[in-house]
Amino acid sequence: MGNGQGPRRALVIDSLLGATVSVTVAVAITVDIGGSRGPDAVAYLFAVCLGALMLVRRQFPVLALTATAVGLLAYYAAGYPTIGLALPVAAALYSAAEAGRLSIAVATAGLLTLVSVGFRIREGEDPAYLLGVELASTFGLMAVAIALGGAVRATRLLRAEQERSARRAAEEREREARRRVEEERLRIARELHDVLAHTVAVVSVQADVATESIADDPEAARAALSVIRMASDEAVRDLQNTLSLLRDPHEADGRSPTGSIRHLDALAETMAGSGLAVEVKVEGEAPPLPAVVDTTAYRIVQESLTNALQHANASRVAVTLRYDDQRLRITVCDDGTGGADATAGTGRGIRGMRERASLLGGRVDVSSQPGAGFRVEASLPLEVRS
Repeated sequence: MGNGQGPRRALVIDSLLGATVSVTVAVAITVDIGGSRGPDAVAYLFAVCLGALMLVRRQFPVLALTATAVGLLAYYAAGYPTIGLALPVAAALYSAAEAGRLSIAVATAGLLTLVSVGFRIREGEDPAYLLGVELASTFGLMAVAIALGGAVRATRLLRAEQERSARRAAEEREREARRRVEEERLRIARELHDVLAHTVAVVSVQADVATESIADDPEAARAALSVIRMASDEAVRDLQNTLSLLRDPHEADGRSPTGSIRHLDALAETMAGSGLAVEVKVEGEAPPLPAVVDTTAYRIVQESLTNALQHANASRVAVTLRYDDQRLRITVCDDGTGGADATAGTGRGIRGMRERASLLGGRVDVSSQPGAGFRVEASLPLEVRS
């Protein structure tokens, strides 16, 4: 509803309600039943004022109810014809209850009923009729008006709470979507780091080999260049797979961009071409792995081999994959120098391995001793709980 239509609609409703109250009271005055004075201009002015109070019932519900009750008592005290008790005050009682002034509405209805019954008994009317019939119908009508106002308020509050809950749920969904986007960006960033770090390490080593042998051993230089080409082609394919997920995020659902422990033999061959002999050993029966566990295991091995090639001065590396009932345990040991030189590779690459494993509920431990090589031990769950 546009601006201005709400207040205009409320004014129309209140005007119609006020007119109804004024006409109803005016008709009762005209019938001229009871009272010591007949209808006159003041009596009809009371009917008009009673209806006019409905125009302020939303802004000042207690004032409208109080003015109605006081005016009604003054009307009867003046001896004007009977117009009933509940009907003139019902709209004001409803408005007070709707505005949340339930206790004031109940107290006002009770006070009016007591004053009316007491006055009429003092005037000589039959107490049995007043208490048995008149009281039940009068107070019952006022109770219905109060209950209706309270129900409308409760419905409005419930609707407002539902709207707030819906907004909170939408905000939570939006926060969750942003969190997933950030996680996906971090995951892709790690993939890019792993691909580039591994490829650059291989290219660097083979470039040195080619440079040293290009004059004396052309065959070795050509072999080194061939390894560079293979590593570069593999990096290009991995980058294309990774970047395709940026173009179409839906492809990322349920899988990681690249890398699988099924490719460890190819990885070992690439490292062998760079002068690093890699032995891969599998213990236990390999179950189907979730894609994220599969990729994480591959990247941990790849990063460990890259560090062994680039920082540990190693010539051989032993990779062991052991499948327990609930975990995949990875051990990568090289025969490098160990000590401080080996730990030079424990920067972002090692930190990235630990972060990957931690997100899955696993862990990565790195150790090195001078002359004892470099050792990476990882433990990953075989199932990822959402």
